Amino acid sequence: MMRLFTGPCPVCGGEEFSTCSVLWPQLINTWQLSEDEVAYIDRQQGFHCKQCGNNLRAMGLSRAIIKEYGFGATLNQFCESLSDVKLLEINAAGNLTSFFKKLSSHRLIEYPQFDMQNLDIESESVDLVVHSDTLEHVPNPERALSECRRILRGNGKCIFTVPIIVGRMTRSRVGLAPSYHGQSDVPADDQMVHTEFGADVWQTVLKAGFYSCEIFSLEYPSALIVIARK
Repeated sequence: MMRLFTGPCPVCGGEEFSTCSVLWPQLINTWQLSEDEVAYIDRQQGFHCKQCGNNLRAMGLSRAIIKEYGFGATLNQFCESLSDVKLLEINAAGNLTSFFKKLSSHRLIEYPQFDMQNLDIESESVDLVVHSDTLEHVPNPERALSECRRILRGNGKCIFTVPIIVGRMTRSRVGLAPSYHGQSDVPADDQMVHTEFGADVWQTVLKAGFYSCEIFSLEYPSALIVIARK
């Protein structure tokens, strides 16, 4: 039996939620999604907290972070209490940025303006790297994760999400028709999908040099979070 997330919100503690559909026909067709896959991806992206606006994906990311640090409250309280955590956020992770900013050493960079495959950041200088549904847009995701590992301190972590189709294996979209995420009518180059991740996403993490890869589930299969430990 699948366990559905019912709250409270791990970001802000809110207890009221709403949902909406976010996928559009062209994306469904290029991604070749089944009805079940459409349903759980729509839930991942469209189910959200009314109080902070974060969707199930961002809520899962938040729960994974506070769990990894052994913190027993919300992400908001975590950021207020553990302000010494040096966090690098690559692209805004849903509506989490406003909470991450409470950390004194939070830094937000934007891909592709800031090359994720060649980070201009000092080695072993960051405690935590966070990115959400960004890696699939990077031409070489293994290289990007290797760069995330390089800048992490000895006990550092990279906690992230990618859209995972759990019934498939990862595949490159090289040679296939272009596929874009983002908005249905805006096929921006930085929204082009280079990799469709599947159940073997852990291989990309370990090939990048991380010694451990955990798949954390707030809700299966809608909210799966990757925890990569250096």
